[in-house]
Amino acid sequence: MLDFDVIPERSISNPNIEFILGKKRGKRNSLGPFGVVVLLDNYVLHLFLGMPLQQAIYQIQKNCNDVSDVQIIYNDDRPLDSDILICLSKDGVKLVFDKFLQRLKLVEIYDLSKLKLRYGGNYFSSPTVPATFEQIDSSFGATHPGVYDKERQLFVLNFRGLSFFFHVSTDAEPKSLPAMNALHFPTSPVLSKLLIYSGISLSRAETASIPAVCFEENYFLDSAQVIREQSKTQGISLRIQYSSYRSNKPYEDKRFSEEKKVFFGDTCQDVLSTLGSPMKIYYKSDDRMKIHSTSEEKYNPSNQSDYFYNYITLGLDILFDAVTNTVKKLILHTNYPGHYNFNSYYRCHFEIPLFRTDPINTGEFERMLITPFSKWEEVQEFLEQPVDRPAVLNRCSSTNTSNPFGATFCYGVEDMIFEVMQNGHIACVTVYNTSESSSSSSSSS
Repeated sequence: MLDFDVIPERSISNPNIEFILGKKRGKRNSLGPFGVVVLLDNYVLHLFLGMPLQQAIYQIQKNCNDVSDVQIIYNDDRPLDSDILICLSKDGVKLVFDKFLQRLKLVEIYDLSKLKLRYGGNYFSSPTVPATFEQIDSSFGATHPGVYDKERQLFVLNFRGLSFFFHVSTDAEPKSLPAMNALHFPTSPVLSKLLIYSGISLSRAETASIPAVCFEENYFLDSAQVIREQSKTQGISLRIQYSSYRSNKPYEDKRFSEEKKVFFGDTCQDVLSTLGSPMKIYYKSDDRMKIHSTSEEKYNPSNQSDYFYNYITLGLDILFDAVTNTVKKLILHTNYPGHYNFNSYYRCHFEIPLFRTDPINTGEFERMLITPFSKWEEVQEFLEQPVDRPAVLNRCSSTNTSNPFGATFCYGVEDMIFEVMQNGHIACVTVYNTSESSSSSSSSS
């Protein structure tokens, strides 16, 4: 059974794991203002408001022997209409992730019979201490009255970053006490749900920034602009944020933001000095696109292989040519649930400018910015010209030949390839170098 302390708008934590998180005596909590730390009988689950979706899933997978009945709920047809939910049914906890930023914005505890809750070292909800309204009022000291919804028979008591929900039966409806501007219950209702969020109220809750503990030598992407001139891609400009936080120095949390640029023709050494070491390196051992090459290239045996630098937290892959060791392709991932590569990358918040001739003002151009939230039909409508029939892509792994998410469709536009899901959303964008001579001079500027 879960057992932890509740701190409004700050954390749910257990003092037994303070050492794990590196808290020092006389110092402030190194987790930053928002966090959820869950301690079970034999494992620890770290969850923080503002934590990226991928890190939360990793925490759950790391404890897969103990955490069971996990469901990921999302809107398959319209993924931007609903937030992403991770339900820990066995533990009565629901995690809500922002549909755009894909960071944890709300924690809902909906089954209090499966856990123990404390505030100020004293239990206010446990098998032996029922979480009644009187108990909550005694533990937290409400300084203002709650809100009673008669139609839903629901009483809500709000604190900053914390909301308590009580279901009120018909025979226990409260009576108003005008002199005290308060409600009086004949029978004290029992807590049915608890929400933890960032903000002064639930209606004004916002997604917290990434907490310091989530950095730990990682860096994350704020935005990315694809650099294009005369309908040709030159490279990409990345706005990256990182922190001075380290587990051995948990109280240093200075945030930094820098602009980094990668151009076609840059060497792997250039990219390493600009972005640092990739999280993974992948070699293209199986190149099925050779069938589209010229006859000489198709049958030319070579021991060399093109290779990718995988910058997972940036949602970016960089492909290098095996012979010249220079950048030849960039792949930008949107990380939509329902795609084969979901959770393999963080979402890349890119902007790609696309131009067309203005039909009214001759000689002028109209511009469209393609983002991870653009739909393919919007791109087609802007182009106002027929797009070639797509290539059908049906991914499968070497160990499992089935793909439960179905095929995707690849459309070519200028020097870009858009992989489109069946719901019309863009899964990833590949931009490639169309010029024979790389623009290395641009990278030095």
